[in-house]
Amino acid sequence: MGDVVAPLIGAAAVARGVARLFSRHDIMLLSEVSLPNRRRADLMGVDAKGQIVIVEIKVARGDLLGDDKWTEYLEFCDRFYWAVPGDLDIAPLGRSDFLPERAGLIIADAYDAEMVRPAATHALAPARRKAETMRLARRSMQRLSVLNGWIDPEAREFY
Repeated sequence: MGDVVAPLIGAAAVARGVARLFSRHDIMLLSEVSLPNRRRADLMGVDAKGQIVIVEIKVARGDLLGDDKWTEYLEFCDRFYWAVPGDLDIAPLGRSDFLPERAGLIIADAYDAEMVRPAATHALAPARRKAETMRLARRSMQRLSVLNGWIDPEAREFY
């Protein structure tokens, strides 16, 4: 009998659901992407038009309410989303300090996701878009090279 795969829970489950939703909308994602300002986006991707999307995953109310640095992601994306599991109270995400007019909202589990509120588009400057797109492309190639065994993951930092 084959190995039993443990079910995805928490942030990993939400990430998988978001990836499935976005894949249907031709948005490709990369997880755990370091930003130039020393923050790390849970998910970051590019859509078919070249727009950059960042998704911040929250699975606990305390983590959501305690995150006062999330606005530092906004200067690196055209669209920003919160992604949460279905059992998390989303009421705080409607408050003005969570910028509901700017930030989209996705409810997700390990199997799929639903966009409850679309994110408003705030276009990046062309130079920033190019820099972020290049950074994402190079990081993706770097990770693929590690997976293929072409380069040693210990040789450089990959986060």
